[in-house]
Amino acid sequence: VTDKIERTLQEVPYADKIRSYSKPGESLIIFQLKDQSPPGEVPQIWYTVRKKVGDMRATLPQGVLGPFYNDEFGDVYGVIYALSGEGFSPAELKLEADRVRQRLLRVPDVAKVELFGVQDEKIYIEASHRKLSQMGLDMGSVLAQLGQQNAVESGGTVLTSEDTVQVRVAGQFRALEDLRAMPIRAASGNPLRLGDIAEVRRGYVDPPSVKVRHDGQEVIALGVSMAKGGDIITLGHALQQAAQQIEATLPAGLALRQVQDQPRAVAQSVGEFVKVLIEAVVIVLAVSFLSLGLHKRPHTNVPLWQFWRRWVLDVRPGLVVGITIPLVLAVTFLAMHYFGIGLHKISLGSLIIALGLLVDDAIIAVEMMVRKMEEGYDRVRAATYAYEVTAMPMLTGTLITAAGFLPIGIARSVTGEYTFAIFAVTVVALLLSWWVSVFFVPYLGTLLLRVKPHADKNVEHELFDSPFYVRFRRTVNWCVAHRWLTIGATVLTFALGIVGMGKVQQQFFPDSSRPEILMDIWFPEGTAFSANEEVTRQVEKRLMAEAGVTSVSTWVGSGVPRFYLPLDQVFPQSNVSQFIVMPKDLPTRESLRKALPALMAQEFPEVRARIKLLPNG
Repeated sequence: VTDKIERTLQEVPYADKIRSYSKPGESLIIFQLKDQSPPGEVPQIWYTVRKKVGDMRATLPQGVLGPFYNDEFGDVYGVIYALSGEGFSPAELKLEADRVRQRLLRVPDVAKVELFGVQDEKIYIEASHRKLSQMGLDMGSVLAQLGQQNAVESGGTVLTSEDTVQVRVAGQFRALEDLRAMPIRAASGNPLRLGDIAEVRRGYVDPPSVKVRHDGQEVIALGVSMAKGGDIITLGHALQQAAQQIEATLPAGLALRQVQDQPRAVAQSVGEFVKVLIEAVVIVLAVSFLSLGLHKRPHTNVPLWQFWRRWVLDVRPGLVVGITIPLVLAVTFLAMHYFGIGLHKISLGSLIIALGLLVDDAIIAVEMMVRKMEEGYDRVRAATYAYEVTAMPMLTGTLITAAGFLPIGIARSVTGEYTFAIFAVTVVALLLSWWVSVFFVPYLGTLLLRVKPHADKNVEHELFDSPFYVRFRRTVNWCVAHRWLTIGATVLTFALGIVGMGKVQQQFFPDSSRPEILMDIWFPEGTAFSANEEVTRQVEKRLMAEAGVTSVSTWVGSGVPRFYLPLDQVFPQSNVSQFIVMPKDLPTRESLRKALPALMAQEFPEVRARIKLLPNG
């Protein structure tokens, strides 16, 4: 069965990887597209998958159910709640979980709410074959009579002069006692009660497929997935209010606790980047004020320790540059909104990268105006000269810098789609900074700059005659005179850079700064669910005893649902369990990450443990 489906999937356009897991009674196939698949054609490709597999379904053996499709494999359950109740049966817990689910679905921007760890109920009929044979019965005939009694059949209709009345046949089982009282016809023709010949009881699916535990208690997990286009932070606030209202109405003994809080993690992450962006703006402004406006007083004889009297700070040139920074950022945000680029780690990081570049053009224009005004030009003439001389060279430099980010923009891959904002935001910010520098900065300079011209207007004043520039000019002249030696040193430095780059750890996406630790434990293939659960309980208890661990969530028989987009999922198997260990802070996370492998190998040698952090991409 698996081979036939795999061969069909190989014919799908842009097919990349096909992985399959086959076990008695079940086949799981994961179909992955190539990275360069056009995003606009992906829905059509999934339709082609359904169509091709549907066309070949007739060639599968009799009795095969499916294939069934999981088109929502990429859904992220960013918020997960755990519903627990001391003294409540699994059926009662599921009933309350369904009610909580209905209320969570009414929250704006909630797409769906999935239940995990539900133990399905089952009716067990257990009879002794010896007892049945003594009565002239066999299990097959008993099951056949059960099926006939509980069958849903139409009783026809009764037509009157005004109405059509549906006739419904009674006799369906509504309670366990109805099933026990069902008459079974023996071989002699005498009716017997099903409860007299067999034990009829209500139970749960055994062995269970998946169980969920949180802090040592069996729970039902409720995963909340956000609707497309929703705001995760706004959703977090709405869910927080809804959870408080739900918890206030729960029966005594039930508790609703939050296991995962993606909105909070996103808010903290974006807040950190915004803080860094503000710090970068302040630093750039400070450097601009000092580099453009700090001048040494001429002919000043004061002690060295009174250095503040030897220098004067003109804030006007720095103020011109300072005004352009928020202007460029504001227009960049508008452009991001227009092009549908959200405020996230990649776009904020791009703004921080571009911040040091977008002030270059403004500084060049302001410095040119200040120099010409010192030479005697009036403000309008100095602004015109700055535009005529610097506009095209600055545009050329801006385009060259933007071209450096072009490979990210044209990358046709999942990584390129993820990091496209680096190219888009940087290019937009640089082009806008050039536009502001050649049009707005000269105009602003005519309003704000106040520079006294040099006293001797007949002699061109050399502005770069300080000791630093004298030494710098001497160094440049030496490099030009010994050009081959300079070129050789440059090539050698470049080669050393390439060699040194090979020693740097290559990791495009670093580990996330989120505190969670994921730990998988694997048993030998074929391990019973009960054996897995027993050891998992011991591991859970040991983890909760570790210092600095605030909570432990456990999925027995499966991996955790996708609560984080880059998460590599573990599929349901009876020989695996996965833990979410929540430490109190990042230093504790690092110490646990280093200590857990040795702890598991020493105290639980029967399992193979894998400890990992959440990836960043």
